[in-house]
Amino acid sequence: MLKGKNIILGVTGGIAVYKAADLVSRLKKQNANVEVIMTDAAMEFVNPLTFQTMSNNPVHTSMFNKIDKFDVEHISLAKKADMILVAPATANTIAKVAHGFADNLLTTVIMASHAKIVFAPAMNTEMYNNPIQQENMNKLKKLGYGFIQPGVGLLACGDYGAGKMAEPADIVEYVIDAFVEKDLKGKKIVITAGPTIEPLDPVRYITNHSSGKMGYLLGKEAKSRGAEVVIISGPTSLEAPKGVQVVHVNTTQEMFDAVGEHFDSCDILIKSAAPADYRPENISSTKIKKKDNKEDELNIKFVRNPDIALHYGNKKNKQIVIGFAAETDNLVEYAKNKLEKKNFDFIVANDVTKEGAGFKSDTNIVTIIDNKGEIESYPIMTKSKLSKTILDKAYLILKNKS
Repeated sequence: MLKGKNIILGVTGGIAVYKAADLVSRLKKQNANVEVIMTDAAMEFVNPLTFQTMSNNPVHTSMFNKIDKFDVEHISLAKKADMILVAPATANTIAKVAHGFADNLLTTVIMASHAKIVFAPAMNTEMYNNPIQQENMNKLKKLGYGFIQPGVGLLACGDYGAGKMAEPADIVEYVIDAFVEKDLKGKKIVITAGPTIEPLDPVRYITNHSSGKMGYLLGKEAKSRGAEVVIISGPTSLEAPKGVQVVHVNTTQEMFDAVGEHFDSCDILIKSAAPADYRPENISSTKIKKKDNKEDELNIKFVRNPDIALHYGNKKNKQIVIGFAAETDNLVEYAKNKLEKKNFDFIVANDVTKEGAGFKSDTNIVTIIDNKGEIESYPIMTKSKLSKTILDKAYLILKNKS
């Protein structure tokens, strides 16, 4: 994800330094080249050898090291950086940068660089909420510096509140997002995700195996590319992607209504959910009890639910509508029929009987068919990679419409 990117990690003094070692490891796993600058205070907490080992690069600690080649260190670091990430970022370092101080190697590199500069603050709650600290951060934000919101919780000092450095996984996600082209900026994308449930009685319902993974990953990818994203989600155990609005629903009718609230204002509707096609005609107000008779049978009459994809596919005006087809046989034939009937721009079809292509899998094997009759089959890939493929195709359609 970060191959070819040079990340200069500034490590300042604070107990959160221990998280910075994990951060280096995670950035390296994303194929970034990481070089670490440590302040004097940071070296009171961790030996530079730790970061040298984790990054496979020399650790930079001083502006006054002996020069063994004609390469002024702070200038060369500033020029090579694609991003300067300061994590943990103390109130002291943030204040220095806000007021133009360049009294150590890190602040000097920041002053000399045109790269994106991002701070992950870590400090006591009272320090973080201090009006001077807030003023310093607001000043830097107006100048284009980035800030990764600290967490709220029990701090090392014993206080509870804002000031915990963001978790390394969240920082890496921020860094990756910063390098993604914002080709969907200004567009609104509505995504349905997961299953729906249809109650039989107060304790039972019918549903399906959809996990919602595909829809949530599409939402995450669309948000990283600058789109306004609304996920209309049936019941799942997934964590909502950051910065994405999630509308929680249970039944197919509720999902139908929720799509209707956003459809007119959206540019793209992606129907990745697996809503129930049928619901019980009558819902028992009390728990259905089995009878003692061994010959007892339970017969439930089902009626059709509204067809969300059919309705909005045929209602579209400016919108691009993308459908999904989970099949067990006759994949292309059934997907083509669904594409035409529901007026999709393209459909993503998969055979759920194939290994690696099921509902709860982290991978998928798909065939994409568009409304011009073009068919393209893809090898097994992660759903994360597939989300990029789907949105790339949607972006091209948008581009050709404009």
